[in-house]
Parts: sequence; structure tokens; C-alpha cells
Amino acid sequence: MFAPGRSPLAGLVEVDETEIACSSKNDPVTGGGGRSHQGKMLVVGAVEIEDGGPGPGRIRLSQVADYSAASLRGFIAVNLAPGATAKTDGWSGYPGAAGITHDPHVVGKMAAHIVLPWVHRIFSNLKVCPLVVYQGLRRQHLQSYLDEFVFRFNRRRTRHAAFRSLLGIAAAHQPLPYKLLISPEAKA
Repeated sequence: MFAPGRSPLAGLVEVDETEIACSSKNDPVTGGGGRSHQGKMLVVGAVEIEDGGPGPGRIRLSQVADYSAASLRGFIAVNLAPGATAKTDGWSGYPGAAGITHDPHVVGKMAAHIVLPWVHRIFSNLKVCPLVVYQGLRRQHLQSYLDEFVFRFNRRRTRHAAFRSLLGIAAAHQPLPYKLLISPEAKA
């Protein structure tokens, strides 16, 4: 669940991509190595860096079909405010997003979590959460899992605001039948 009309991330924003292992009856038993997408769900994330804050600010996560420039620039266009600075690992798909300053930090032999510490901490938490909370992920529900993770993370410091936000979002929607909740492509 996410708040419609939420404001995009601004200022300095770390952006990177990750893969979450997934296996279903249609996927091979073992995933492909390296940048192979076989047996993996692809996710791109962004973390707003607060000046002098105790940690990261707000986050955004989204499932993507691939790591092409079209997919990554689409994510940036929707989730970063014009004038924001995207700090990335230098992947060729990031430069060229309209209204966004690109600040590439080519990783090379250095570990990516050294260059982009906050987005990689979010990815680490994200990869543990499904095992503990959901006992695994289903490919067709990945974006819903990501939205819930973002909702909880962005309201981690103010639990009363989280509850109030959830009530406000729920009150603005019509009730949904169970069939539509478990299968969004079904007609109400």
C-alpha cells in the first residue's frame, strides 16, 4: 500500500539495482550467474540521503523487467524530483534522465556497498524480510511486497503517523473483494 500523490525523493539520492532469488515451477532449479536474470526478480531502489541525519531518509523500490536505460530512467522519472542528484554505481542505464543530475561513482573492484552504503543496507533488509515476514515471495505479488516494505520503512520513526496514514489511504478507496486482492488482474 502506498499513498497516492506522495512527493518524489529530492536532494541527494542513492540509486542502484538488485536481484532477489525466486523459484517457481516455471523457473530452473538454479539461477543463472552474474547478470543473468534466470530465477531472479529484478528490483531497483532509491534512498534519499538526509544531510546530517541519523540515517537514510525515505525510500522507493520498484520491480523492473530489465536493467535497460528505459526501465531505469522510467523509475528515476517517477520517483525523483526534478533537480535531484542520482548517485549511482556508473551503470550505463542511468545517465540521461530528464531534470536529474547524474553523479556516477564507478565501482570497479571496490565493493558496491562502500560507494552506495544506504541503498545496499535497504537491499539487505529487503532480502531478509520475505524470509521472516512472508516465508518467501511470489513473483506476481512482488510489487505489493515492495510497496508494503517502503510504507513501513518510511514510517519507521513515527508509528502513530503510519497508522493514521494507513487509515487515510484505506478510507479513500472503495472496498475491494477478496478475489481482486489475491489476483489483481481479475475483474471486480
